[in-house]
Order: sequence, then structure tokens, then C-alpha cells
Amino acid sequence: MSNLDETLIMLKELTDANGIAANERQPREVMKKYIEPFADSVETDGLGSLIARKEGQAGGPKIMVAGHLDEIGFMISQIDDKGFLKFQTVGGWWSQVMLAQRVTITTRSGKEVIGVIGSKPPHILSPEARNKPVDIKDMFIDIGASSREEAKEWGITPGDMVTPYFEFNVMNNDKLLLAKAWDNRIGCAIAIDVLKGLQGQEHPNVVYGVGAVQEEVGLRGAKTAAALIQPDIGFAVDVGVAGDTPGVTAQESNSKMGDGPQILLFDASMVSHRGLRELVVDTAEENGIPYQFETIAGGGTDAGSIHLTANGVPSLAIGVATRYIHSHAGILHRDDYENAVKLIIEVIKKLDKDTVARITFE
Repeated sequence: MSNLDETLIMLKELTDANGIAANERQPREVMKKYIEPFADSVETDGLGSLIARKEGQAGGPKIMVAGHLDEIGFMISQIDDKGFLKFQTVGGWWSQVMLAQRVTITTRSGKEVIGVIGSKPPHILSPEARNKPVDIKDMFIDIGASSREEAKEWGITPGDMVTPYFEFNVMNNDKLLLAKAWDNRIGCAIAIDVLKGLQGQEHPNVVYGVGAVQEEVGLRGAKTAAALIQPDIGFAVDVGVAGDTPGVTAQESNSKMGDGPQILLFDASMVSHRGLRELVVDTAEENGIPYQFETIAGGGTDAGSIHLTANGVPSLAIGVATRYIHSHAGILHRDDYENAVKLIIEVIKKLDKDTVARITFE
């Protein structure tokens, strides 16, 4: 881990930061640290979304490039009399990826307390119980406290944020990166690197790199950020499902890590804007940037909120194929991340007033 380059250091800091919906301070501070040098101004809206503005041409179209700061996690709901913690999921979880996993509870003072989601040993499970998934409502977190009073003495209180405990790692194939919270710190990293890549380049517009809050609980931060920006074009950058592991069928996902950024045709929150999508595809072809099409019937992105702003915003979601999303750890391919940055930069350089008007109204 001592040989990380500047990009990997940024990715490590982004993913190691803890921040569920409505608790995004840590990742927001990291994103601000990295995006501020490349922005003309940085502000935070009333809900907590970070908005960095870079002007290419005054009065030009407003281009919004949004990742989201929040990760999936949990919130403490109760402390029982033996010191065990009950919790509420924040974001979408599948019960089978949760038991016996380490977690971090962040207290009001900022203290971090390590715990584990408790599980029964197989030795005492009945045959029926072995074949039945444990309901999330029956799960608990063990922090080693002996009583409610001791847990409170450690600073634990209902409402505390709980996040997966997992550190950033470069895998043996150093193109593959393993970490928690790729959903969606990779989108935040893309927004940072888009503004960085536009330094010293002419672009006929004003670009907004956004770290939106509360995506995992209903695309909420993108809604308020877009209301503030009033964009002419919107990009949501997020993870997507990688279909290159055993058990995932081509019908469920045909995307492969390393085959380029995903262009989402539709998801549960939005049908992609045809004119913008075709411009992105043409730009990828012209520049030799690999890409792949994807659909996600069971999920949405911040583009679902952005495209409904004011009188409507042509929008597109661009994804990075990621294995094991919505669990403690995911794997993605560095080339897909870097190609997403290249593609968005090249598209932005084309988005002058005439082009925006053409793809919007034709």
C-alpha cells in the first residue's frame, strides 16, 4: 500500500471515509480537498451536497456531473439491556451479505467503535434454520458492551451512523481495486478528475462537479443540487452491475469489468435522453474510447432527479461496472474509471449552446 500513486491515494481516502445518507461530512471533506484546486468556486447546498463550479465560457450551457457521497450502511435504532445494538438499514441491503461482517459505529463525538453483526454458530442451528435466511429485523450488532449503560458510556446512542468496515486494497492484478463504498465514491472521483482534466482546456460551457447527498434513500441530494444549479445537461456517474462473475446471467447483466464505461439505456428512475446518448456514443467512437450499454430495471441513479429539474434536463447515467455492489466490498477496473473521465471530458468540449439546443429540441 506504500506505492500508491496520486489517483490511488485519492480513491483510498474517498472510499475509506465513512458516510451514510444524511451523514456525509467525512467524504464531503475529502471530495472538497481534491476538487477545490480545480474549481472557480465551491459551495454546499442546504441539504449538504458539494457543488464545485468551473467556468469555461461565461453564459455557456451549464453541465452537471454528479456522483453521490453517501454509501449504504445502517443507523442504530435501539440499545438493548445487554448492550447489543438494533439497527435500521440505510440503502438497499440483502440479508445474506450481512451476518458476521465487521462494522464501524461513528458516535456523536466522532469516536469510532468497532462491532460485528452477530450470528449463530452452525452447530446450534436446526436443519430448518440452516436453510432459511435470517431476517434483517432480527439482526443485531455486538460491540462487546455488557449492558445498555456501558454502551452509552462509550458514546453509543440511537441515530449513530454505522458503516461497513473495509479498507481500500489494490489487488494482485493492479488494475483491479477492492474497497467499500465504490457506490458511489467512484462517481465523486470521476467528477473530481473531470474538472482536473479540463484545466488548461477550452470548453464552451460551465461545468459543475457535484457530490450529491442521500442518493441511496431516494435521489434526494441531486434534486436540491440541480434546483440550485439549473443545469442544461445532466450526467449522473455511478457504479453499475458487473455481469462477469459466476451465477450472473447475460440477461441480468452483460457488462464486463475492463470493457469500458457503461452507458445506461434506462433504469427504474429514468429513460436516457436519446440525443445526449447518441452524442456520447459518437464521441466514444471518434476517440476510440471503449463503452458498453447497460440497463438496470431494479435501481436508479441521480439522473432520475436531475432530468426532472425545472422544465426538464437532457440527462444520461454513465456507470462503472462493479462486482458485489451493495455489500461490504466491491471490485472495479481502473481502466473503466479512467475511460469514463476521458469520455465525459470529450463530450463536455462539444457541448456549446448550439449543440445543447440541437440535442434538446430535435
